[in-house]
Amino acid sequence: MPHTVLLAEDDRAIRNALERALTLEGYQVMAVADGVEALAQAHRNRPDVLVLDVMMPGIDGLQVCRVLRAEGDRTPVLILTALVETADRIAGLDAGADDYVVKPFDVEEVFARLRALLRRTSPVGVGEPHGGAPAGGAPVPEAPRQLPERFIEAAGIRMDPQARRAWRGARELELTRTEFELLELLVRNAGIVLDHSTIYDRIWGYDFGPGSKNLAVYVGYLRRKLDDPDGPQVIHTVRGVGYVLRED
Repeated sequence: MPHTVLLAEDDRAIRNALERALTLEGYQVMAVADGVEALAQAHRNRPDVLVLDVMMPGIDGLQVCRVLRAEGDRTPVLILTALVETADRIAGLDAGADDYVVKPFDVEEVFARLRALLRRTSPVGVGEPHGGAPAGGAPVPEAPRQLPERFIEAAGIRMDPQARRAWRGARELELTRTEFELLELLVRNAGIVLDHSTIYDRIWGYDFGPGSKNLAVYVGYLRRKLDDPDGPQVIHTVRGVGYVLRED
């Protein structure tokens, strides 16, 4: 089944061009002209991902995002914006957006960011055959424990982004807002090395530069709360690149 995209853009030329491009790329597109229509459509037919313009009449893209997040809707949101100041990018991420593209944009960048968002929210093993006995008559492995849809889990860490709660095994973690968001980013990208600039951009909205120790400080905070004194670390440093969450 093709992924469904809810596109909200008040500029007709941009909306029509992007709708055509996304359709040709294989997406099923629901295109609307303002935030009111976007919310109505999202409530009627929940899409796989939303693409929202910031500057729309009435309810703008950030307000749409805030409403959906307040309702507990975690559908990925890609923001289209002509605003390039750091404060504008922070406002988008604080509203609950997952990523943004600055206008004027290359449509290939939009495609790439959508693919990344959909990879992070797709369950492991989607599209893989399952069920039935394996060749040779080997026993069928027991089905993995099913978590509620809103939960995410990796490397022994379980998180409920909606309730902003996290556990390492049976132990609940007491995390600040920034610690929680950093851990959520690592869990959603478990096994993938995230470079410093990517983490800075996603968590703080801008890169502090190569001399900053801000990220290392927060990783240190998380490690102290996650790891047992004699147990293995789950957040690994990749020297000169960034960090990765994995269970060795």
